[in-house]
Amino acid sequence: MNIEKLEKGDYEHFMLKEIYEQPSTIADCMRGRLNAAAGWIKVGGIENVEDRMFNAKRFIMAACGTSWHAALIGEYLFEELARIPVEVEYASELRYRNPIINEDDVVIALSQSGETADTMAALELAKEKGALIYGIVNSVGSSISRITDSGSYIHAGPEIGVASTKAFTGQVTALTLMAIYMGYRRGTIPKSYYNQLLEGLEKIPAKVEEALKCNDQVKELAQKFINTNHTLYLGRGYNFPIALEGALKLKEISYIHAEGYPAAEMKHGPIALIDENMPVIVIATNKSAYEKIVSNIQEVKARKGIVIAIVTEGDEEISKIADYTIEIPDTEEPFTPLLSVIPLQLLSYHIALARGCNVDQPRNLAKSVTVE
Repeated sequence: MNIEKLEKGDYEHFMLKEIYEQPSTIADCMRGRLNAAAGWIKVGGIENVEDRMFNAKRFIMAACGTSWHAALIGEYLFEELARIPVEVEYASELRYRNPIINEDDVVIALSQSGETADTMAALELAKEKGALIYGIVNSVGSSISRITDSGSYIHAGPEIGVASTKAFTGQVTALTLMAIYMGYRRGTIPKSYYNQLLEGLEKIPAKVEEALKCNDQVKELAQKFINTNHTLYLGRGYNFPIALEGALKLKEISYIHAEGYPAAEMKHGPIALIDENMPVIVIATNKSAYEKIVSNIQEVKARKGIVIAIVTEGDEEISKIADYTIEIPDTEEPFTPLLSVIPLQLLSYHIALARGCNVDQPRNLAKSVTVE
């Protein structure tokens, strides 16, 4: 670590600096673990416990807050690419009920600090029951890294802003590497798709750099929503957890009430809230459910809602019906969360800044929750 990493440099806030560091932090997470030209992925943590990982009946992911959203993306990744059943648990809930955890389960803990009290307690419970415990953390030598049987560091560097940004994308990157590695080794990904995924993942840091170019557009857009009281975030598939993460970021630093929902669940309640004063942010980059997302946007517009859509570069259909669109580069669907989260991080930052909030140290929050 050098001193520059602990200083804001030319940035007004640590959070903005950390958002802009993501092209390099994602590349750092992949460094030495991925080589598309040579056609390999190496995840040292898995290699240490390969037999138990590969023969596990299910994975249980335990986390809190933003790390829980990363774990949800991990569920989609592991189930689709490696065909391993996954359950995602809030660590605080897992530790206080009587969960069924067996010796052929793998419990994966995600924590930026590696010191989260609830996650540590959940791991201790899993260890007592004989499960393999695996950690995905940022802080080297942290408590979680010491208690686990194996694990992976995300190498994001120090994150000073309380609202996690680069640690989140680091966790998602680590989970993506693990899922592709295990999928290929287990024979659930054909060689051609495996190579396509390697090439696509290697391009992600450059595409994140491209996605960051929306900053000026997002800053201008933020001015229109500084007085809003409620915001709804909608996403499907891999981007449903991004809807949750986008809503959490807005809540954390701007103190605006926001909810993330699966887009199809809108009709099961939240649609009652939509009127001309309700901004609805739709992550609309999914190729697999594109027409369904278009339909969701039309439903919001029919009720006079204000639609801000995150779309794939060159999208024309949604651009015609949404009030505002923010474009991100095209990529393979499993990698879209690493790009679609960028404009949402920037949007929450600029809205909070315009509202005069303390972006790096929001009220009532701590960087690491080390007590109950």
